[in-house]
Amino acid sequence: MARVTSTVFATPAVVPADSSERSRYSDKTLTAKPARTGPADGGRPLLTYARDVADFPGVRLHVVTGKGGTGKTTVAASLALALAGGGRKVLLAEVEGRQGLAQLFDCPPLRYEERKVAVAPGGGDVFALSIDPEDALLDYLHMFYKLSRTGVAARTLRRMGAIEFATTVAPGLRDVLLTGKVKEAVVRRGGNGTAAYDAVVLDAPPTGRIARFLNISQEVSGLAKVGPIKAQSDGVMAVLRSQRTAIHLCTLLEEMPVQETIDGVAELEQVRLPVGGVVVNGIRPPLLPPAALSAAEAGTLDRAQIASGLEKAALDAPDDLVDTLVGEAGDHAVRVALEERGRDSLGALHRPTYELPMLAEAVDLGSLYELADMLKAQGMA
Repeated sequence: MARVTSTVFATPAVVPADSSERSRYSDKTLTAKPARTGPADGGRPLLTYARDVADFPGVRLHVVTGKGGTGKTTVAASLALALAGGGRKVLLAEVEGRQGLAQLFDCPPLRYEERKVAVAPGGGDVFALSIDPEDALLDYLHMFYKLSRTGVAARTLRRMGAIEFATTVAPGLRDVLLTGKVKEAVVRRGGNGTAAYDAVVLDAPPTGRIARFLNISQEVSGLAKVGPIKAQSDGVMAVLRSQRTAIHLCTLLEEMPVQETIDGVAELEQVRLPVGGVVVNGIRPPLLPPAALSAAEAGTLDRAQIASGLEKAALDAPDDLVDTLVGEAGDHAVRVALEERGRDSLGALHRPTYELPMLAEAVDLGSLYELADMLKAQGMA
């Protein structure tokens, strides 16, 4: 990936408690980004559908990527639920074969068929499928060469391993097949001439290879200059580079995920693919007020006040306990400062940004609905 020369996180400096530089711990740093209708209790976005017009009203294909471990699959599932709210029909697709969506929706493993996995608020439906390159190739052969997906020829190709061989030897072909299925779902029309799906959400590969995965015209250039493969890739790129597509990046307020997000945006822009929003996952509100954060980082917390607070809570206040609390407060202040630097670096991308809290427990279906509400309230869907 292309690298950005500037350093995302600087080494935190010690700031005196009475310094004017304590403004980095101003009140605005203490809460997650509020919903556009106002803040909610505890600094969390309002859990309401607050906006009539989302930030991406004309987008039909939402591609969700992010560094591994940033929760991109959870965000993709939550976004699909948010988009389906109010009676809409949304398709959620995965292409890596990890069955992460099936685990989140607590359903049997997904196959190469569109299956309803959830009902969204207001009666909308979320369908899901796992796009397998072998099945996608058979679809391709059926579309362009009228080869039956279940006929003798198809079974022979499977048995000989010819399909796996073709997609392994020519990895660009594999990406054409996977993205081609996504594009087909975006442009598909129903019997009444309307779009089969109001939106399609793709749980895509991580940021480290997202530009190469989506920029299939470059990959195919070495495979075919003319013919069905070239036509397929051109059709896919027409959708991916249009205003119907937005590529959203998930991240955490940590050094490596933030830097990879910045690099990912630069690489996507370089190949002229449309960048959407940035979803900052795992937000943890600071536990101390601004003045205490500055003092904790500077090492000037009032030890006597800490001991007095422990005694008022009917707890013993030995020196070693006070030392431990002072040390933990200092570590916490450093983390908050680093997160704020990361937030500032992401803000410099000038992209719509959405924040989701760190969940206390493992993500389940109920969590997805809650996160979907938050994305909706912040205007992402």
